[in-house]
This record gives sequence, C-alpha cells and structure tokens, in this order.
Amino acid sequence: MSDGRPVDPVRTTSASDGDGASGVGAGRVGDGGADRADDVGVVEATSPDPSVIDPVTATHPPVTRRRRHRLLRRPAFAIGDVEVAAGRSDIGQIPIARLVTGNQISLPVNVVHGRHEGPVVWLSAAVHGDEIGGVEIIRRTLADVDATSLAGTIVAVPIVNVHGFLNGDRYLPDRRDLNRSFPGSPTGSLAARLAHLFITEVVDRCDVGIDLHTGSDHRTNLPQIRADLDDPRTRDLAIAFGAPLMMHAKLRDGSMRAAATSTGSTVLLYEGGEAWRFDRFAIEAGVAGVGRVLARLGMTSPTDTPVGLDGALATPVPAESRSSGWVRVRRSGIALLDVELGQHVERGDVIATVRDSVGRRLSRTRASRSGMVIGHTQQPLVNQGDAIIHIAEIVGSPSDGPVESSERPVEPERAGIATSARSTRPPGAHPPDPTETEAHP
Repeated sequence: MSDGRPVDPVRTTSASDGDGASGVGAGRVGDGGADRADDVGVVEATSPDPSVIDPVTATHPPVTRRRRHRLLRRPAFAIGDVEVAAGRSDIGQIPIARLVTGNQISLPVNVVHGRHEGPVVWLSAAVHGDEIGGVEIIRRTLADVDATSLAGTIVAVPIVNVHGFLNGDRYLPDRRDLNRSFPGSPTGSLAARLAHLFITEVVDRCDVGIDLHTGSDHRTNLPQIRADLDDPRTRDLAIAFGAPLMMHAKLRDGSMRAAATSTGSTVLLYEGGEAWRFDRFAIEAGVAGVGRVLARLGMTSPTDTPVGLDGALATPVPAESRSSGWVRVRRSGIALLDVELGQHVERGDVIATVRDSVGRRLSRTRASRSGMVIGHTQQPLVNQGDAIIHIAEIVGSPSDGPVESSERPVEPERAGIATSARSTRPPGAHPPDPTETEAHP
C-alpha cells in the first residue's frame, strides 16, 4: 500500500516458486529445482509517475501490477523406468526379459529432453551384437548436446541386442537376426519380442531415427548412409548427414528400417567400420553426421564452419549410388588387395591378387564395374567364391556397365604371365552374398 513516497520497482513470484512442491514447473525429486524460475507467472510492480497526483487524496496513485506472460515448461518425457524433465538428461532402462540365472536384462536408454519444443529422434546401435562402433558414436554425440538449449528430444539406445552384445555374438541366443525380426510380436520368439518392445517403446514415440551399423564377418565399410532416397524428407536428411556416400536402398521386410518407416518415421541407416573394432574414421564421420542431422532438424545449432561470403556451411556433399555389387574370387588362396575404401576404380582395373602359400600368383581379380570401393574383406585367406570387394556405381559417373566376369584366372604353372582370357560365366550366375544382406538391411 502506498504512503505517498516514490516506490521502487519490486519483483514477486507465485508461491510455488518458493517451495517447488506445486505447479507445472515443479522439478524432479532430487534435482534441486534449479530451473523452476521459468515455469511460473511473473508479477512486476511499477513505480507511479511522480508528476501525477490523485486530486481526491492529494497523493500518488497506488502501485499498479502487470502480469507477464506465463511460461510453461515442456511436459516431462517418460520412458522405461525414468521420467526426464525438460532441459535435463537422464539414464534409464526398459526391461526385456530375464536371463537363465533369473537376473533381469534391460535395454539401456539415455534421454536428452530439450527445454524447447522440437522433433523426437532416436539413435540406436548394436542391433547386431558384434557391431560396437555405434555405441561410441552415441556416447560422443550425447556428450556434445546441451539439454538446456536443445529443441526436441533425443532417445538413445546404444545397445539394442543386449544378449548378443554380452555373448560377443551378432545374433540372439535363438540364432535369429534381430534386424530380420521387426516389427515383432509380444508373444513370439525372443527376437520377435525384443523387436516388438523396441518398436512400441521407442520407435512409436519418435519422428526420426538413425540406426548405426558396421560391417560384419571380417569386413569393413566406408562410412555411408543407406536410405530411401526417393523420399524427399529422407533424402534431405541423408544429404545433411554428409557421409562420403549415400546409397538408395529399398526397404527389406523384417528390418527395423522397414518397420519404422511404416509407422511414419523417417529413418537413416549408417554403415561404417567393422565389427568388434573402433574405427576412428568411421566413428568421427558418424558423430559429425548425426550432429548435422540434428542441426538440420533445428534441434541444435550448426557445427560446421561457414565458408565464403554468403556464410554457406562447409558440409560435404555425398556421392550417390543406386547400384552396387561384390566382386568374388575364383581361386582359393591368399588375397592381397590393391584398393582402399573410397577409391574410385574403372571396370577392368586389377583390384586384388590371389597367391598360393609359396607366392605363386593364382589369379588377378578385376573390377566388375566402375565406381567407388565402399567395402572389402579384412580376411586375407579366401576360398573360391568369397566376396572380397564391394563396388558402388556412382550416379552421374560414366560407366559402360558391368563385365561378365570379375577376374582373369592365371594357372600356377604360368605364374607371372598375363592372360587376356575372360571367364564366360554369364552375369548373375553367382548367388547373392548372404553376409551382405545381413550387414546392409
């Protein structure tokens, strides 16, 4: 109440601001209520104009109070056994089943719930238990995300196939491939139940997903995005990721990508490196790519360095491919590769040489098409018919099509003498490589 003297501005808040026990902005138990100031209505007192006098009382008019716009915190994000307040992150778990010992086994989940509204994105890795590179990509990505400035929510599941991860195995204990078991069933096999759990608890709540993979079976992959490039939104995010290559890949029945796409999610599948190895190049490319996608979605600020007077970002432009194939050897022996990941080759180039144990050359393997090397074996001991080098044809690159055979055989007694004879095996005579279909859903 005014006594006629000038009143200094004062600032008061609602009662719930003091005890943190009520109102939308009440913090989680144990968080100290550090950020509750922006959850309540704010009331300000204003000083009267000293030149204005009430003609009746001959005093200054009373202090007027102006209520500012009420700021409401985003609702908390609940998943599994954790509920995460806006502007915070937390770690929880989603129960899967029990081990034969009776111990509970669960999906680990790390949630970053941004202070601001935005998309919900999931990051997943180790769908195949031996593909551990994505676990490190997720760790580094989340280390760079600030929940207080994030617009949206990140739901990270660094190990999806927990059983396989613990056992050092690509598959589940029932020998099923989890990435051929989606969307799953709550009453099916262990693989089907896990797939169903992931779809219902994670995918159904997200707008965009990035599933992280590596090569398998002693193979390494060039960092690449596999996605439906005919979908404009998916293509836009694939370009934003900025991997050296983006491959158009049709949806495969039973894969996470197919099941998630059917729910309306936009999905990118990242491939890079090899199983049971931390490939620094693949991990760094993955971390940078995920960061660019988050920025493209408006969830974070761009991290690439602007170049040029127009302020354009130095985001790499990926090569595009819509067709690829593995080159196979026709002789058993010890293979020496003559190409590296990312290298461009021309049809007919020598890309590997197979020798026997005493050094005699058995055959030269030649590129079956022009394109980019996007994967190769890490195993030097090869058997007849083994797939050793993966070549992707690049859109816009000149190519006169695949040749009928991938190599020129050389008999041991003629080692060192080149031959121009080509195999007459017709195109498509070799069956699809099973490992390729497992590694590249």
